[in-house]
Amino acid sequence: MTLALKNVIKRVGADTHIHATNVELAANQFNILLGTTLAGKTTLMQLMAGLQTPTSGEVWFNGKNVTGVPVQKRNVSFVHQQFINYPHFSVFDNIASPLRVAGASRKDIEQRVGAVAELLRLTPMLGRRPGELSGGQQQRTALARALVKDSDLVLLDEPLANLDYKLREELRDELPRLFHDRGCTVVYATTEPTEALLLGGYSATMHEGRVTQFGNTADIYRRPFDLPTAKVFSDPPINVAEVRLTDGKFIFNDQISWPSTGRGLADGLYRMAVRPHFVTLDPGARKHVKLEGRVLVAELSGSESTVHFDLGGLAWVSQSQGIHAIEVGKMTDFFLDTDQCLYFGENDQLMAA
Repeated sequence: MTLALKNVIKRVGADTHIHATNVELAANQFNILLGTTLAGKTTLMQLMAGLQTPTSGEVWFNGKNVTGVPVQKRNVSFVHQQFINYPHFSVFDNIASPLRVAGASRKDIEQRVGAVAELLRLTPMLGRRPGELSGGQQQRTALARALVKDSDLVLLDEPLANLDYKLREELRDELPRLFHDRGCTVVYATTEPTEALLLGGYSATMHEGRVTQFGNTADIYRRPFDLPTAKVFSDPPINVAEVRLTDGKFIFNDQISWPSTGRGLADGLYRMAVRPHFVTLDPGARKHVKLEGRVLVAELSGSESTVHFDLGGLAWVSQSQGIHAIEVGKMTDFFLDTDQCLYFGENDQLMAA
């Protein structure tokens, strides 16, 4: 089941919500839309579903132009961030509702609802109403309704965002398995780079209404096409600085330098970016470059230390394993793993990684 957007544009009045988009999602795979809030993920999914019509361009599904075909005439399931269930229906009736609309027989409904309820561990709750369920059980009910329909296209718009941490981890692990071998194309929207990496599959990074890159999720993380994509795929925010390459050395802040061995770049100015977990409080065994910055904020958890610091007027972030004694306002040494730096040239396009 292939889904392709061909030069799709969506305008509302004078505002362009989705700029010209050309992308063909991976068929029968998990496809992720990764971007910050207001990046355009929900609008793009509504265009895919037929809930909105593009201002121009075409939406193709399984070799057919479905532009303008309403959602009621498509075999699509849409699961939202909020728990959208019929409050006066039992869990069984909530799950069965699309089958009844489609005119399925009673026997077929019972078999299919029973099977998907067992899969999502909802069997003991089938006689309850949504108000009697926990948040995780309500979202499982919404997912069950999407699964039982056997849709060709399943759209999941941040479906785990309102769940607590434990439930999110549990369902995140289950989702790829739930849709494996079901013969449908799945699109999953998230704001979290870590979630995209955990889910795997394919990702489309979004920035200000544009799809900046589409491909294997891990490949995009390792080699973002441009700096906006690298920024989307980093949490905490990726660190950025201007560096100059001269005679085989990168020079930062007119005093810190490291060799450009193997980069194959010409002398000149570049924008260097590095993710926070490659800027640490511990030099380790590698040959890291030492940076000195003033600590602005220190966030300590049970497994890591995240430090926001001022580096010559730049706001940078360091992320280190373990708990470190850090004093706010104090000048502190940080260590940059230069092997993990990304370099961007004209138009902020990746030149070397």
